[in-house]
Amino acid sequence: MNGQQAQAIEKMADGDNVMKIGFKRLSENAVLPKRNNDTDSGFDVYAAEDIIVRPGETVVIKTDIAVVLPPYHEAYIKNRSGVASKTKLRVVSPPIDEGYRGAVGVIIDNIAEDPCGNESRYLTHLDGLDYRTDFELYPNGTYLIRKGDRIAQLTVQPRPNVVAYEVTDELDETTRGANGFGSSGV
Repeated sequence: MNGQQAQAIEKMADGDNVMKIGFKRLSENAVLPKRNNDTDSGFDVYAAEDIIVRPGETVVIKTDIAVVLPPYHEAYIKNRSGVASKTKLRVVSPPIDEGYRGAVGVIIDNIAEDPCGNESRYLTHLDGLDYRTDFELYPNGTYLIRKGDRIAQLTVQPRPNVVAYEVTDELDETTRGANGFGSSGV
């Protein structure tokens, strides 16, 4: 660690350079996002509802939280490594804009496929355990998410202050030029 890094860490410890993120509970089902360790880049995000996600489905899982970001910052909902490595659930992550004050939802795709079309009375939970249901048959690869499950993580990053303008002159030449859509290989 160099001297500048040590000074930066010291300032953070003193609270001079700490960025604050606000979270608001929108219902009694909400669990405030939190980091397990001070050095974690993301805040764990929790489901505010029970939901079943069948193979091929895309769902929006309620969190019942809203976020207040600092100026010129945006947030993203990302996969938790355990969920991504042990299930077929994948988070889709459009940005959460600084000015958005509505409920944060977690968009999840279930990429599981059941080529045999088998059905079961069991649902797979994020903890890897199977839960039996006597009410309905579900395709293999169907997941059960329970209220209070850690389903994703929220990360925050700076957003540059960008202004758009129209270019009326010829565009400058580059090595790539207008080549796109697989022009450099598959």
